[in-house]
Parts: sequence; structure tokens; C-alpha cells
Amino acid sequence: MEEQAAVASYRALLGVPSLGRALFGMQVSRIAQSMVGIALVLFTLNQYQSPALAGLVTFAGIAPGIVVSPIAGALLDRHGRTRFIVLDFLIAMVSYGAIGVLAFIDLLPPWLLILIAALSSLTGPLSATGLRSLFPLMAPRHLWERLNAIDSNGYVVATIFGPPIAATAVALLGGPIALVLVGLVFGIAAVILWPVPDPETDVQSSGHILRDAWEGLRYTWSNQTLRGLGFSITTLNLAGGMMTIVVPLIVLTRLGLSEVAVGGVFAVQGVFGLIAGLISGRMDTRGRERGLIAWPMLAFAPTTALLLLPGIVPVVICMALFGLLNGPLDVAMFTVRQRRTDPAWLGRAFAVSMSFNFAGYPIGSALAGALASTSIDAAVVLGVVACVVAATFASRLIPARATEFG
Repeated sequence: MEEQAAVASYRALLGVPSLGRALFGMQVSRIAQSMVGIALVLFTLNQYQSPALAGLVTFAGIAPGIVVSPIAGALLDRHGRTRFIVLDFLIAMVSYGAIGVLAFIDLLPPWLLILIAALSSLTGPLSATGLRSLFPLMAPRHLWERLNAIDSNGYVVATIFGPPIAATAVALLGGPIALVLVGLVFGIAAVILWPVPDPETDVQSSGHILRDAWEGLRYTWSNQTLRGLGFSITTLNLAGGMMTIVVPLIVLTRLGLSEVAVGGVFAVQGVFGLIAGLISGRMDTRGRERGLIAWPMLAFAPTTALLLLPGIVPVVICMALFGLLNGPLDVAMFTVRQRRTDPAWLGRAFAVSMSFNFAGYPIGSALAGALASTSIDAAVVLGVVACVVAATFASRLIPARATEFG
């Protein structure tokens, strides 16, 4: 028992070949991704003074990638992960650099901004699914809770640093230069991950990309756990997408604070999420996953409602509680998905599952942008309702027990 406890540690992750480099590259890319969310919203609000356009740009930057995610998963299963992850980062570098340059020379009408965001999203599932499915193939199963805590905290650490850096860059350098900076960070992530080798794995393939993509959809839908996660997490992400638009609007318009303050309140979420994630990674989640997912979802409802109260304090408390609640939810979700997915289907199943889970985010952003143009409070109420419905889905649709592969 003592030997097993010693092996199942955060330090043991560094002993896995190339995993440390992959995690470092993941962290740099997550910082870039967290910078995108804030930089694009602030850039659009400053450049075009339109919450509705900010929501639409956020939608365009995510939704097309969700549509093509089954094909991305089939490519990852058949041809490996690292090269496609790097490809997506390079495309992101070029895309955000182009937005910045075109805006700087005043050649970026709204339709072109939406188009570039949409095109850049098409390869997004390659890196998102590639990294998420790469890690469990590299690490032994007894380290999965620790690995998933690091993976989850990759988003959290990115939230601590990414939004403040992006917001400060927008405030001091302007939105166009801030977006060029985001592109450069994606380029750095590509350089870091390039030498990481692909682990060998058995793959069930028909030999045809579209058929493999369809089989991935069928496998995910027939997997009760993945299906239940999809309905519950995507509903919760309606609230997540709402907050991307509403929190900056509250800070900038209602409170009259600067872009730097926007980055600061998102960093609060990251700090508290980091603590919760590291603690959650020490838990054995086996058999407890459904509760660790459903109860935080329900608690998100009153937490989101704090945004209806006046002043900066409720906003800060809301973001702190979001960070604390998200730690156990993420670790439980990542781990149960890994345990209940056949390794031969990791790329395709994860691509479909992750896109299903995230589909609510761009929809929430677009709806919140439209609602916030007339009523910020209406957008917040949308988030509160989404949290309650998500918790109901999780408790009813995610099985407490199912076939496990690790």
C-alpha cells in the first residue's frame, strides 16, 4: 500500500517519458487560448461597440470546429496526435496575427473578422482532442487522477495568467497588437510540442475517414456515460459562454472599470480553481463521479445569480466560487470519461464527446450577446436556469456504474 501511494503521486508524472514536455506545451497553449477569449471580446467591444457582434465572433470561433470534430477524431486515431496538434497551433498563430494586422491597417470589416474566426476554429478539435486523448495514452492508469488534476489545472493556471495578460495588452497596446501577441504564444506552444512522440495504440478503423467519423459518432452516442456527460456539460456551458460576454460588460459598462479589471476578476477564478483542482486530484473518484459532477453544477446556479447584485464584490465572489466548484467537477468528468472509453476509440470518442460537451459555450455566448444588448440581467438569468437543468441531466443521465477500461 505504501509503495502504491508513493507511485501515485504528482512527482511520478515527471518520470513518464516526454510527458513533462507535453504538459508544458499544453500549458502554454492553454494560456494562449484563455487570452483569445478575453482579447477577442474586448477587441470587438472596443473596435465595433457591439455586444451582439462579440457574441457572434465567439460563436464563430468555436462552432465550426464542433461540427467537424468527428473527422478530426478519426484523423487523430489513424495518423497520430502530435503533428495535428502542432498544425492547429500554427493555424491559430497565422489567424490571430492576420486579425491583428488587418485591424491595425483598418481593413477588417465585421464579416471578415467572423470569417477568419470561423476558419481558424475548423482545426481546433485537433489540438483540444489531441492533447486530451494523448495524456492517458502516455501515462499509466494509476496516475490518471493526478494527470487529470494537472490537465484541469492547466485551464485554471491559464485563467490566472491569460486574461490579465490579454486585458493589459488590450489596454496598453491596443486590441490588434494584443491579438498578434496571442498568435505568437500559439507559435511558442507549437515549437515546444513538436518533438513529443506519439504513443503506439491499437485502433479500430474501417480505412475510410468519413466512415470512421460516423462510427465515432455512433460509439459516443451508444456509450451511456459519454451521452449523459454530453447533455449535462453542454447545458452547463451555456452559462460558461454567457459569462464570457456578461462579466466584461458588467465590469466595463456597469462598474466603469478598465480592461485590466476584467482580466483581474477572471484571474480570481483561476487562483481558487487551482487550489480546488490540486486537492481534487488526490481523491479516488471511482464510483463517486456522478455526485462530484452533479452537485457542483447545482451550486453554480446561486453562484451565477450573484452577478445580478450591484458592485464589484459579488462579481469577485462569483468568480472565486466558480473556481472552487469547477475543480472536483473537472477531475471527475475527465477521469470517468477515460475509464469508460475503450482505448481503441479515444481519438474519435473524445473528439465527439468534447465537442458535444462544449457545444453550449458558443451558443451561450451568442445568446448572451444578443440578450445583453438590451438586458444584461436577462443573460444572467439564462445562465442560472442552465445550471439547474445541467445538474438535473447529470443526476439522471450519467450512470453511477458502467463498463470500465482502466
